[in-house]
Amino acid sequence: MIKRSMGEKAYGLCNGAILVLLALVTLYPFLYVVFASVSDPVKLLGNTNMLLWPAGFTLNAYKKVFSNAAIYTGYMNTIFYVVAGTSINIVATCMAAYVLSRKQLKLRRFFTLLFIFTMYFNGGLIPNYLLIKDLGMINSRLALIIPGAVSTFNLMIMITGFEGIPQALEESARIDGANDWVILFKIIMPLAKPTIMVIMLYYAVGHWNSWFNAMIYIRDADKMPLQMFLRDILTRSQLGAMAGQMEVEDVGQTIKYATIIVSTVPILCVYPFIQKHFVKGVMVGAVKE
Repeated sequence: MIKRSMGEKAYGLCNGAILVLLALVTLYPFLYVVFASVSDPVKLLGNTNMLLWPAGFTLNAYKKVFSNAAIYTGYMNTIFYVVAGTSINIVATCMAAYVLSRKQLKLRRFFTLLFIFTMYFNGGLIPNYLLIKDLGMINSRLALIIPGAVSTFNLMIMITGFEGIPQALEESARIDGANDWVILFKIIMPLAKPTIMVIMLYYAVGHWNSWFNAMIYIRDADKMPLQMFLRDILTRSQLGAMAGQMEVEDVGQTIKYATIIVSTVPILCVYPFIQKHFVKGVMVGAVKE
């Protein structure tokens, strides 16, 4: 046992107090949304203090959200976009990162600069729409998956992760007769698993929260993602409130908070399964000098 000095104890207490305070500041907005979503609208509007527990209790906001049968169609569509889109994103990003991380590639710097160029300049909304139209992807599910198959920002992170893998592993694999496909999928990607999981999370969250592209490119309601249905519910509620056509319990702020919970909680459940990969170092001891 190492005896700590008074200064170390004081530092530990101050550090712990600051971390607890930061945790409360970070957690309270989420708790506020949860409490507000199940609060009585009249009491919630009359509340002027911090909301530390529900102001009354009612599930009318959630009933309003789930009373629309289309919400379930939105869930299934969003799950499809997240699974299919993220799979394509990871495969395409890993393949591009593998090529651009090979130092022996000719014009490597040139191709990398081409990707980086797209981070700062793009054609704009109308040229993008015309491109999607010419590709025949208007009102197609592919319009929400293919155009954003590779994020340049995520690609740069993946390249950095691949470059951190010792070259000796690739050289030994080539001596054993492995080609680039084997090296990528059986050596590089398993060793870069923490990086891949982080990028996978970024892509999945992006697909889950996406609604703007669907509003532009999708026409059929049966192809719309969840966020579009929730946006329509919220818009109709606000328009009804402005027109005075809805009851007080339905025009309350609770409908807004309920839509936030409905659209946020499912993707939050993914974090605990990926968090361990954020700090896991799988390269420790991989190469012996």
